[in-house]
Amino acid sequence: MFEAISARLSDPSARGLAEAVSRAVGEGVIEAGAKLPPVRKVATELRLSPSTVNAAWQLLRRAGTIRTDGRRGTVVATPGAGGPGRYRAALRRTSGFRLDLSTGVPDPALLPPIPALHGLSPTPTSYLDEPVLPELAALLRERWPYPAERLAVFDGAMDAIDQVASALLRLGDLAVVENPCFPPLLDLLEALGVPVIGVGTDASGMIPSQLAAALARRPAAVFLQPRALNPTGASWSPSRAAALAAVLADHPSVYVVEDDSAGDLASGPLCSLGSHLERQTVHVRSFSKSHGPDLRLAAVSGPATVLDPILERRLLGQGWTSRLLQRLLLALLTDPASVAAVRAARDEYARRRRLISDGLRSAGIDLPDGEGINIWLPVADEQAALLSLASAGIGAAAGTAFTVGPGTPHLRVTVGLVTAGHAEVAAHLARAAQTLSPAIPR
Repeated sequence: MFEAISARLSDPSARGLAEAVSRAVGEGVIEAGAKLPPVRKVATELRLSPSTVNAAWQLLRRAGTIRTDGRRGTVVATPGAGGPGRYRAALRRTSGFRLDLSTGVPDPALLPPIPALHGLSPTPTSYLDEPVLPELAALLRERWPYPAERLAVFDGAMDAIDQVASALLRLGDLAVVENPCFPPLLDLLEALGVPVIGVGTDASGMIPSQLAAALARRPAAVFLQPRALNPTGASWSPSRAAALAAVLADHPSVYVVEDDSAGDLASGPLCSLGSHLERQTVHVRSFSKSHGPDLRLAAVSGPATVLDPILERRLLGQGWTSRLLQRLLLALLTDPASVAAVRAARDEYARRRRLISDGLRSAGIDLPDGEGINIWLPVADEQAALLSLASAGIGAAAGTAFTVGPGTPHLRVTVGLVTAGHAEVAAHLARAAQTLSPAIPR
């Protein structure tokens, strides 16, 4: 291990040592899970001070290259590795970031104020009441992108997708996903024993011609994000939705599961393949990013043949999503101040994204148009870029966790959390994007 690090150590500083270790890990010379020697031994072998090694290890922890593993001590991590938990690996939280842009969460300051619970109307108290609050159901149907045969409320988007996927898919079925896509979906499908086919995306979402090729492999379901695709920010145009629907119309046995996770924070038009393929489409709309992650609420529409068995099975367990929380959501969706707050948050996120994109464009990095709180930043080397940002006190998520199979290196950066200093942050991002691991001295 010491020979591998020493051969790559061209600068005897904390940054130089961190880059040498990162390169050795990236090249596979130091394997994932390998235990690192004690700091003093490293310092002695490499003729560095213990404080320099400590500082390098801190940089590597921030970058997600190493981690503390209980009694084993400090070990080499595997950011973005396949298997359940790839998202947790990508977001391995460490202290020390002055600006953590790895999380994908909304800015708490932009969420609408939650009204006092005692100010809400009394909720039903019977186990036999309707699972969906009738007033909320009526409002949702008015605002839905197509006439829904069945409408339900679940405990967040991933709860809904989990239950729908578990009902529709069997061990060994194939599923189509966007590439890149949201890592917990990949974790969920892997846990179900469902192999995935990644289909490429552009600024308007999934590419229809590539979807057509994937459908030739006879998948059971296609998972899509209509607006503000996490991580790229892509949103469908009406013409893209129509093109995707035209491809899927030739495969009536394939179900479409749509995750509109951006919800009211997206400015693009409401789009759903349910407008074209109602019998094939399950549409999930989340209120977490727009109204509060702890609400854990998502509305779901779909054909009765899909949703009814899921809802019947749910009666044997949880039964329904809290009607008190549903009434709280109804208040947030109808209160003028709350509506204005969400609209202001949407505009502010768009402003922050635009400022970062403009700064990157000035540095020669031109990102496709998009919306939402994240950008998909192309980089020369993921680990080197993470390390560069970590040295500036900025966290980001490794793009490997978001992709299916090998792909070009990227970082997912939650620019919606950048409240000030956008030009400075953009400069750090541009510098990181162009950073390569140092060449091995000869």
